Amino acid sequence: MTTIIEIPLAILSFIFYKIIKFIIGILYTIFLFIKKDKASQWRVLSSETLETFLSLPVLMTKGPRWNTHAIIGTLGPFKVQESISLDLNILKKSAQSWIVVVYNFPEYATITNLDSNKIDSQKDWISIPVQSGLYSIGLRYYHWSDSLELPTVKVDDQLLVKATSISPNVNYFYKNLIQNKNGFYLALHYYIFTILKYRKWLGESFVRQEFLPVGAPDTEFIYGYLEKGEFLNITSPALLINDYDIYFTRYDRSSLPLDWCQIKDETHLTQPTENNGYYLLRIRPKPLTEIKDFSIGSELEQDDLIKKLKLSLI
Repeated sequence: MTTIIEIPLAILSFIFYKIIKFIIGILYTIFLFIKKDKASQWRVLSSETLETFLSLPVLMTKGPRWNTHAIIGTLGPFKVQESISLDLNILKKSAQSWIVVVYNFPEYATITNLDSNKIDSQKDWISIPVQSGLYSIGLRYYHWSDSLELPTVKVDDQLLVKATSISPNVNYFYKNLIQNKNGFYLALHYYIFTILKYRKWLGESFVRQEFLPVGAPDTEFIYGYLEKGEFLNITSPALLINDYDIYFTRYDRSSLPLDWCQIKDETHLTQPTENNGYYLLRIRPKPLTEIKDFSIGSELEQDDLIKKLKLSLI
């Protein structure tokens, strides 16, 4: 599609997304206040969850870059006066690597986070001091066990929710998620491909905020667009492969995942992209790996239909 058509369509898509996100946010807030029992129950991202009222539209506007590599649970919103506490033993036995993020409500701004690689594993409970207000929790499990639970949570030393067992196969629904593709979701996210394509003129902070509105802390993100027929050739230094988990996901233009994998080799070549879309690398320290004081850089070169993405440690 020529630029003269694509850019106006992207602007319309951007406006449409902002309007729909605002409307769905209001509807979902009302729903949670009506169904207060839902706020005090763990909700795991699953095929069953997507069948409930507004779930897919909410996810496609609040956190639309699906994390196909983690089991995800959410809790809240709930009222807190002083502290939120989680059962650390359950977290440790359920997954080798995990991250808990606390958001305020209804803004969904990140307040703080807990990462498994930074927590004293000798404790039974971990407590998070917060100011009085409404909060929600997002939990991501990586390298999970065959038997796993979402942890017991206390608010101001009072029980909020007991541990909740979940299936280790809960993420199988991602294989069929692309079947939800339709004109509505394409219109919502059409502009993302365009802003990635012209990101050097739009500013990195703007593009990142649009592409990753709720990106997890303590995770490096590298992302870009792919045009129809293009390959992505990813090269990584041995130290990065040895010390970090590198997760790759490719999305179609409506932001639904097409394929994904964990990159374990120093050179990785993707399949050609059938239609315009984009990719995202999530990079996290391996379990029990000391988090070192350096960042991850990237360089991108174009060679005909092959985009060469070179990762490095800075």
